[in-house]
Amino acid sequence: MKLFLLGMMGTGKTYWAKKLAKKWKTGCYDLDFLIASHEEKSIGELFSEDGEDYFRKSEAKVLRWFAEKKNFVLAVGGGTPFYHENMNWMNKHGVTVWIDEPVPVLFERLKAERAHRPAIKELDDAGLLQFIQAKLLQRMPFYEKAQYHLQGADITDAAFTKIRKEHA
Repeated sequence: MKLFLLGMMGTGKTYWAKKLAKKWKTGCYDLDFLIASHEEKSIGELFSEDGEDYFRKSEAKVLRWFAEKKNFVLAVGGGTPFYHENMNWMNKHGVTVWIDEPVPVLFERLKAERAHRPAIKELDDAGLLQFIQAKLLQRMPFYEKAQYHLQGADITDAAFTKIRKEHA
């Protein structure tokens, strides 16, 4: 199974990718980590030195490496579905799951991780909340194209297992 996990930063995409890959004994990948390895720069350096447009082109290129892979769980960046027809590409090449946590949950998680995330590290609490709401509103039409939508308490092992069985 080719499983793409998408959603806003802070929803737990990487957490779930690791957990599911271990349980299903398959490859686990984080798209941002792969981009940073490929470019030999951190995501923050890519944004500040090369710009978002360069980053998004690299992101699309690395994402397409997964066309040849057979089984994996891939956590993609929060903005990945929004650019370069990535959402349509993922739907064509695998199973997409939108992990959707409520804004207050995202706010609390990201507030604690702010220093490690280039896009939000300079924001105060009000700015962080505004950022989350604006990005979610902007990206929602793309997230809604996911084949599955798991929200809040429905984001469970059982829900992912059901999805996997449907695509076995």
